[in-house]
Amino acid sequence: MTAPTGVEHRAGVGRTLAVGAAAGALAATGMAAFAMVDSATGKDAGFWTPLYHIAAPWIGPDEMQTSMERAMNDDQFFTLGPAAAGLATHLAVGASFGALFGLLARLLRLHGPAAVPVGIAYGLAVMVLMGFVGLPIVAEVIGGGEPVSDMATMVGWGTFAVEHAIYGLVLGLWPLAR
Repeated sequence: MTAPTGVEHRAGVGRTLAVGAAAGALAATGMAAFAMVDSATGKDAGFWTPLYHIAAPWIGPDEMQTSMERAMNDDQFFTLGPAAAGLATHLAVGASFGALFGLLARLLRLHGPAAVPVGIAYGLAVMVLMGFVGLPIVAEVIGGGEPVSDMATMVGWGTFAVEHAIYGLVLGLWPLAR
């Protein structure tokens, strides 16, 4: 067997990035679904509130606060533009971290059942990075204030950890399924 050429290697890396990004977007979808169900049932804060929370750097915290207030009265609040902005932001961030996981999996030649705990650990590492570094920087540079910088605390660190473990689990299943 011959070693891959530079072109073949670059094509393989590009494919890895693309598949990792797709896996990351899928994983972010699972994470968001959990967050939305938990917000509506476990916290009575409104089904759509997590999407408004994610969109807060772009649109401010008003929709998030309105959603939470109306949920207290068993009234669901939905506004398409802010919800779409939150979903698009979440999927883009999830895809970016998924592409990085794809590179990591490629470098480590990660496959088989070992990929699942590595994926979960990666998801929890993303949680720590975002909770202590990423979200405070986003709040300072783009906007959103405390609802963004303190997102993990507002959601609850336990819930935030479960969300990110779900994200990592889905990412870890990708190399397992290959």
